[in-house]
Amino acid sequence: MYKNKKILAIVLARAGSKGIKNKNLKKINGVTLVGRVGLFLKKIKYVDYSVVSTNSNKIGKQASKHGLKFIFKRPHYISGPKTSDEEVLRHALLETEKKTEEKFDIIVSLAPTSPLRKVNDVVASIKKLIEKKFDAVWTISKTDKKYHPYKALIIKKNNLKFFSIHGNKIKYRQQLKDTYFRNGASYVLTRKTIIKRKIITNNSSYILCKAKQVSIDNLEDLRKARKLLAR
Repeated sequence: MYKNKKILAIVLARAGSKGIKNKNLKKINGVTLVGRVGLFLKKIKYVDYSVVSTNSNKIGKQASKHGLKFIFKRPHYISGPKTSDEEVLRHALLETEKKTEEKFDIIVSLAPTSPLRKVNDVVASIKKLIEKKFDAVWTISKTDKKYHPYKALIIKKNNLKFFSIHGNKIKYRQQLKDTYFRNGASYVLTRKTIIKRKIITNNSSYILCKAKQVSIDNLEDLRKARKLLAR
């Protein structure tokens, strides 16, 4: 709890990833990705309750082993690759409130696939949302200007084109403004925002992460995360 706001952490850990089989059960330093989130959440004193939303008993057992509550199983109709996080978070929130007979004010969404997240960034996100009365606070990272959106390309009928109509106007790096991307380390949201099936509104803000982040989608990402955490 922070400033009398009850805080629920939800860990989305679906089975059935196409990029890496059993992705959430892959290990780094001997601990599964889903287990690492459970251990991480023990370091955040403001979180009142932590649950895992999964369609897998195996993932659920691993989550429980490391401190996450496995009190419901995610139904099949919201366990596919095309299901939005908004829908899954809403289901997890309502199921948790039904099982615990408690109402939560703030939801912290943490994915097992972002194992380099820092406690300070998540705590700062919680405090900023509550103190500044935002609907959502995302963790973000700065985009290297080599990958600026105005430099992005598409292929159309075997012809190379700029993704943006502004691409042709960019002649040197100094013309480019800084851009940012969500790194997946955490999303902090109000209950009202989740109930409305949203994770961003016109009243949303950010915490800029200084440390390197990795969002694990493939084996190369997993190798990179293992290497960085081994340091």
